[in-house]
Amino acid sequence: MRHSEVNRTTKETSINLTLDLDGSGKSEILTGCGFLDHMLTLFASHGRFDLNVKCKGDYHVDFHHSVEDVGICLGLAFTRALGDKKGITRYGSMILPMDEALILTAADFSGRAYLGWEMDIEAQKVGEFDTELAQEFWLGFTRNALCTLHFKQLAGTNAHHIIEGAFKSAARSLGQAVRINPEYASEIPSTKGVI
Repeated sequence: MRHSEVNRTTKETSINLTLDLDGSGKSEILTGCGFLDHMLTLFASHGRFDLNVKCKGDYHVDFHHSVEDVGICLGLAFTRALGDKKGITRYGSMILPMDEALILTAADFSGRAYLGWEMDIEAQKVGEFDTELAQEFWLGFTRNALCTLHFKQLAGTNAHHIIEGAFKSAARSLGQAVRINPEYASEIPSTKGVI
């Protein structure tokens, strides 16, 4: 089973996260940030990942450390659960509509960390969530999942729809990329023979 657990404690956050890449979309999320809880619940469901996250953070400051550190832990969990990446599809992409918003994502578990972020989110907040933290979350994720992940906003102005569309689209892209391809189940998907 491609399962992992990450425990990470700093002076700013304490996080326990478990991930099953071959799940059914079940989740139990408690980060202290309601909007992030909602996004991670959507992420688990649309990616078909089983995901449990518990985070205690310095909320009296803001949500920045918690959001970034949960992204870091989720990226680490992907890296650990994927192991040598034998048999994975490696690539995934999605163009996802979320009402008036239209979001494109593309993923490559290349072993190289890169975030492409062509998003124009005009509003500064969705509820108590600073919208700039969406990019911080995905930076933490890509740096630790060692993957390339591109986001491109094709339409829309509603910040909630844009960010929600991004999480759903990323979930679908990442879900495709990490799925085992039976045709290549015993191979590492690289001409180098290693990722």
